[in-house]
Amino acid sequence: MMHELICPVLELVQAAGQATLPYWQVNVAVETKSDESPITAADMAAHHILAAGLAGLDSSIPVLSEEDCAIALAQRQQWTRWWLVDPLDGTKEFISGSAEYTVNVALIEQGQVVFGVVGVPVIGSIYYGGAGYGAHCLDADGKTRALQMRSAPQDELVVVASKRHSSPEQEALLQGLQADYPALRLVNVGSSLKFCQMAEGVADLYPRLAPTSQWDTAAAQGVLEGAGGQVLNLQGQPLTYAAQDSYLNPFFVALPKKAVWRDAFLAQLAMAEKSRP
Repeated sequence: MMHELICPVLELVQAAGQATLPYWQVNVAVETKSDESPITAADMAAHHILAAGLAGLDSSIPVLSEEDCAIALAQRQQWTRWWLVDPLDGTKEFISGSAEYTVNVALIEQGQVVFGVVGVPVIGSIYYGGAGYGAHCLDADGKTRALQMRSAPQDELVVVASKRHSSPEQEALLQGLQADYPALRLVNVGSSLKFCQMAEGVADLYPRLAPTSQWDTAAAQGVLEGAGGQVLNLQGQPLTYAAQDSYLNPFFVALPKKAVWRDAFLAQLAMAEKSRP
């Protein structure tokens, strides 16, 4: 049984995605925010649709969007349930003309993801799911299919990574994985599509030892958890979204709960953390 708010959120995410398309692959003006990240008219078009639409669904649920996040910590600490929104994840991909950008909405309760919806405007697909609801993809042709992560690699361990963001820690982890899993293939994917590819069962692991913000991950984490995955910090604890001063996430790894290689990998990760200066 689906959460009662999933269907209306699917419609909002579809509408927000459609609003970005007139700006895609055109000479759209790019501005720079205070954190040096880019923003375009497409980001704002999607933001306005989602902010108004989500408020209209239930005015008692606050909306925290990347494009409207100047909300005092004291106020956010009073929230028990809220929307966590990235109107356009992968703005750099969008600016470059890539189709690998997404529209993301998650419902959070007590710091936990209830469900997430991830729209891929260019191809017209929408992923959605949560730990208690399974995971599905609504394709552009209107067909819905269930998603399930794979528990064992097929011919090779497929690791998804960011096209544009890495770190020395992440590179060291990937080198260690390459030594342990010679049949390893690294796939560079933009935006929250990395989680969605894992939920589809075409990738096995997403390590992120580089900065992300809460709105970058929450919706796709819901999809991943619905498909049998989990997102853990480097101490092996689930990634949560409790109010804090910073919107930055800790480093994390996303992987299948039932992966045959899971325990060995997490043990190796814990050892690496203990030896880190």
